[in-house]
Order: sequence, then structure tokens, then C-alpha cells
Amino acid sequence: MLRRFAAICILLAGLGPAGALAQSMGGPLDTGLTDSPILVIDFDRVFAQSAFGQRLEDTLESEGSAIAAENRRIEAELIEEERRLTDQRPTMPPAEFRNLADAFDEKVQRLRSEQDAKARALSARQDEARRRFLSLAEPAIEQLMRETGAVMILERRAVFVAADAVDATDRAIALLDQVVGDGGSDVLPDLPEGAVPDAEPADDRIPEAPATAD
Repeated sequence: MLRRFAAICILLAGLGPAGALAQSMGGPLDTGLTDSPILVIDFDRVFAQSAFGQRLEDTLESEGSAIAAENRRIEAELIEEERRLTDQRPTMPPAEFRNLADAFDEKVQRLRSEQDAKARALSARQDEARRRFLSLAEPAIEQLMRETGAVMILERRAVFVAADAVDATDRAIALLDQVVGDGGSDVLPDLPEGAVPDAEPADDRIPEAPATAD
């Protein structure tokens, strides 16, 4: 992600001579930054503190909490169902109990697979959120370059050391809020079909099927 952000910033530097654009507008605007051709931005802070980034985080956190709550509810229901089945075992013929136990195990596996798929989809949406944020941030970064006359903006963590005077993070947040706002009604569209990776599920998930059939 950081490499892509740096690449975007360097690419923006090649869109046109930012310094010349600024001079044609009467020189760089007074942004409170030092007169430097190179600025740095803390992208994680831009994501965390901008209105759009905060709304994305709130949306994803809400979806994650809903999945976790659903997992807990399903787990509690399965535990209760397993208890009832275990209590019935002494009164059932072995073959009948075996059929019920097998059906229960299949149900557990199905529910677990469904919840794992939801967790993978949420992870994919988190990645998509970052990509969409980067895409929408580009106009604000380009505007920042025009304002300051900078020719390059780097991700701060990719720089060994930088003076605070060349840190344009606060200005980038202000511009992003001005250009993008909170993202509007379509803050994070659904992923296209087939976009969910076949990856390991999240830690907060339904456990393996209990050993009821033994």
C-alpha cells in the first residue's frame, strides 16, 4: 500500500510542472508549509483522520461487529442444540442418534463455511476501501502540489528523516475533506461477484463441529 501511494505521488509529479502552475497563479499559496519542492504525508493519519477515512472505518467496523455478533449467536444456538441432542442419546436407538448427529455435524460445517465466507468478504472490502480511498485522494494530493509548488510528495514512513515543516499531512486532510467530504451515500460499494478471495477465515468464527456423533 505504501509503495502504491509513493508511486501515485511520483506519478502526480509527472502530470505537469506543478511549480510552473503555481507561478502562473501568482506563486505558491500560503499553506503554512516551508518552501520545499518535496513534501511528506503520513497516509495512515490521512486515512484515520479525514472524514471519508473515518466513515470507511466506521462502516467496516460496524460490518465486522455484526459478523462477530452473529457468530456468537450461532455458536450459542449450536451449543444448546448439541446439549439437547446429547440428553436424548440414552433414549434413542444408536442408528437414529447417529443420523441426527451426522445431520448436526453437517449443519455446523455449513454454518461455519457461511460465516467464514462473510469474514473473507469483509477482509476484501477492507482492501477495496483502501484502494478506493487512494483513488479519491489523488485530486486532493494534486491540488496540494499546485498550492505549494512541490514537485514530489512522499509517504512519511518511506523517508528516513524529515523536518516537520515539510509534513503536509494536516493540509492533505483538510483538502481531502474539502474535495471528497465523507464519500456521500456510496461510501463503499459492494464487491463485484467473484472478488472475494479464498483465504483463511478470521479468528472470530464458529468453532469446529463438536464431537456429538461419538
